Amino acid sequence: MTRPVRPAPAGAGRRPTRSGSTPGTHPRPDPARDVAFEVLRAVSERAAYANLVLPTLLRRRQLAGREAGLATELAYGTLRAAGTYDQVLARCVDRSLAALDPGLLDLLRLGTHQLLALRIPAHAAVSATVDQARAQLGEGPARLVNAVLRRVSQADVEEWMDRLAPVGRTDRLDRLALVHAHPRWVVEAFAEALGGNLDEVELALAADNRAPVVTLAARPGTSARDELLAAGARPGRWSPYAAYSPGGNPAGLVPVADGRARVQDEGSQLVALALAGAPVEGAERRWLDLAAGPGGKASLLGALAAEQGISMVAADRAEHRARLVRRADPSLYAVTADAMRPPWLPGMFDRVLADVPCTGLGALRRRPESRWRRRPEDVLRLAPLQRGLLTAALDAVRPGGLVAYVTCSPHPGETRAVVADVLGDRGDAIRVDAREYLPGVPELGEGPEVQLWPHRHGTDAMFLALLRRR
Repeated sequence: MTRPVRPAPAGAGRRPTRSGSTPGTHPRPDPARDVAFEVLRAVSERAAYANLVLPTLLRRRQLAGREAGLATELAYGTLRAAGTYDQVLARCVDRSLAALDPGLLDLLRLGTHQLLALRIPAHAAVSATVDQARAQLGEGPARLVNAVLRRVSQADVEEWMDRLAPVGRTDRLDRLALVHAHPRWVVEAFAEALGGNLDEVELALAADNRAPVVTLAARPGTSARDELLAAGARPGRWSPYAAYSPGGNPAGLVPVADGRARVQDEGSQLVALALAGAPVEGAERRWLDLAAGPGGKASLLGALAAEQGISMVAADRAEHRARLVRRADPSLYAVTADAMRPPWLPGMFDRVLADVPCTGLGALRRRPESRWRRRPEDVLRLAPLQRGLLTAALDAVRPGGLVAYVTCSPHPGETRAVVADVLGDRGDAIRVDAREYLPGVPELGEGPEVQLWPHRHGTDAMFLALLRRR
């Protein structure tokens, strides 16, 4: 578990001297902690996504500034480290965690995060969580919260890590998983993708625990990027259309409000630009995004195609996702269509994007709960769909045309293995070195495929393979 933001001050995380408000009194409302708890409950009860729930709650409760920042850190930080906190709590609770009321367990995780990761004095963290338990769950659970968190507070985070995974007596992958709050199987996948370099694996895991900068994508052919920079945004490092948000709600920026810019990770921009920039043989008429929802990459490709007089088709099998594409960019020709039962003719397109469904392990910075929600079997479950969509993309592109196979995951089972399996079954496609079409971007590996990383590039961990139909 990487400590977010700042180290705790001397004395934090040790022996609280108080235990909340007096029983029978009414604790004062704590809006930031209450919002964080609501987010945790939505994730636990409804399998909701924190990055969708939290902004709604902040608006509804009218939280801004420091209170909004505290609510965000409490919710996201607790969700990121939940698996590690459960190992700490298992040492401090006299029963199985599975036997606890789910709301009580969420409050214990929330209190543990305050004790072990934030600059909140131990007595204040325990008192606030006990008050919250009393208000939300009653007097009995509040007493249990007080007792458990007092035990947690007897050691700081480094001491807890050494108790749970002693240095020199624990497999390094186990310790990395514990300290950086990732499941062991994810750590193993990162290690395989990074060639077994565990020092770099540690950098990758730590990067997953840092909040990413909000990146905007300006629509090609407009003045949106210049306007974003004039409003205080910083230019992106790699994409000519990227700008890093100056802070606050991006929707308040004029180019975003009028649809000429949108929130989009720079890695997503780069894979789309590589597909658009690599050469194809002959004249071009049509491009296709065959799994386009919610529409970010399709919108960028569509704008680039329109500048050249090329039409862009954005397809998605799910009607609600096709609607999201239309809403994101009304200029796109968005259709509801199953790429594996296509309404288009074989070889109809010059360039095809296959941005396939995946585990999303490349975006753990943005989806704090996903690391604990995903399972190794998800990789196996998604593999047939990924292979099917790449096969469909190769069928849809004409000879001489290009396919981009893209996943937001560094897991080898979703990346190079899929490409190798599909190419092994057909002799009409070859790999193109994708590194050539990401000029100026360093540390792209040996090729011909490209794996981006948060710790190397500041982007989501996007994978890109470029394939040319022969």
